[in-house]
Formats: sequence, structure tokens, C-alpha cells
Amino acid sequence: MATKSVQLESKFVTVEGVRIHYQEVGEGTPLICIHGAGPGASSASNFKNNTPVLSEKFRVILYDMPQFGKSEKVAIDEGRLTFNGRILKGFMEQINVEKASFLGNSMGGQAALKLAIDNPERIERLAVIGSTPVALSVFNPQPLEGIKMIAGYYKGDGPSREKMRALVETLVYDSSFLTDDVLEERYQSSIDPEVLDLHANRQKPLPKQDLLFELSKIKAKTLLIWGLDDRFGALDIGLTMLRYIQGAQMHVFSNWGHWAQVEHADEFNRLTTDFFSH
Repeated sequence: MATKSVQLESKFVTVEGVRIHYQEVGEGTPLICIHGAGPGASSASNFKNNTPVLSEKFRVILYDMPQFGKSEKVAIDEGRLTFNGRILKGFMEQINVEKASFLGNSMGGQAALKLAIDNPERIERLAVIGSTPVALSVFNPQPLEGIKMIAGYYKGDGPSREKMRALVETLVYDSSFLTDDVLEERYQSSIDPEVLDLHANRQKPLPKQDLLFELSKIKAKTLLIWGLDDRFGALDIGLTMLRYIQGAQMHVFSNWGHWAQVEHADEFNRLTTDFFSH
């Protein structure tokens, strides 16, 4: 894994009345990185092992989706992907980025896919990690194990360190490298008072949006990254996306889970740097 670190300063913009947090480092083509939707997630934590390498060639922008990281914990009352895609476009306008490449983990990749569908002129290249914007899996019962754990995190007795450990261990193939510090950082973020209030009182359940018949609208070169042992994203959904997105390519790795950018940072960094560079 990458051992270097970079200094990141928090920045904020407002899009449609929603306060959005981001950080950036490096120069060159803008590369917007977007985290997944698990409790306590943020782009700085999701991509901490990748930012030092990627920022050597790109202007890396670490974007916190609404409801996550230091962005505003606003309730969503429409399709989640439609909302996130539109806010993402507004964010680009606020920071004066006309076109960018995107690296999205899970739900973050789905938000970038929706942006690529609705505003193809905004996307240079797109890489997603275990993102599943299609509702039906032929080979796996839905929802998958990890998605059920996310859905249940704030229910019942509420958040706990035990729930967080079980969730994070499900994100990876080999959990032996996970430290108590990593788990505690994520747990503390998940119990922010505004986050607890959002899930307890303000956010209503939202139906899953299915982008299957819109995927053919994506014009950007697209890289699908999948762990064969992903317990959050069904592999056959990735293959379906490969069929529908013109010119897409897919890299499947054995002994990889849903957190490829964390668990296999060095190989992941080589793959994505090459994809975004050429």
C-alpha cells in the first residue's frame, strides 16, 4: 500500500442550498473521487491510499456526497441517483470544472454514472468500483449481504462498534490488515449527531433507481473494477453494465472484495493511473 501522505484542506461550496465539502491536491486533469454509501464513509477515508499516487498526475478532488463526510446531512426526497447526479453537476459548476474524470466506489460510482447519462459532456473518463445501478442480479439474491448490513446499521439498537467491525470486515476479502484506529475513525463518523438525527427522524426510505436502459447513453470511456469476492456488488451486474456501456472494459480480480482501492492499493493505483492517463 501507499505510505506517502498529502496535506488536505477542507473547502466548501453550496449547491441548491446544500453545503458540500471537498478537498483537493495535485495539478492537471481534474479527477473527482467519490466514496461509497456505508456508514461513516467519506472520500478522504475511502481514497487515502490512492490520493498520494493519483495526485502526482492529476488534480485529485475528494468529494463528499450529501449526507456523508463533512457535507450537509440533508434529507433526500427524490431518486437518490438523480439527486446526487444533479448536485454533482452543480458542484462542478461551483468549482469551475467544465469536464472531469471520475473514480467512484459503489454508490459514488452510481452517482457518476447518472451524471454521465444526464450530462455526457461533463465526463472525460469514468472508473467505478463494484457499483450496481441495476436492480436485478440473476445469480445473487438481492439485496446482497453487505447492503443488508448497511440498511440495518441504524436500526434496532442503533450503531455500535460491533456492527461497524462486521460491516467493514465485509467490505474486504482479507480483514487482517484492518486496525482498531481505522474502525474507530469510521465509527465516530457514523455517530455524528447530525447523521443520527437524519436517519432517526428525517430520511425516508427511497426506492432503488434502475439505470439499466439508460446505460447506453454513456459516451465516456468506462472502466469497471470488480472483486470476485465482492459481498456488496453482484458480479453479473458488472457484466450487464459491460454489455450496455459502449466501449467499456472490466477488470475482475480474485481475492478482492468491495474495497479494492483500500485492500490492493498498489495494484489499483497502477490500473487506474494507466486508465486515466491513456
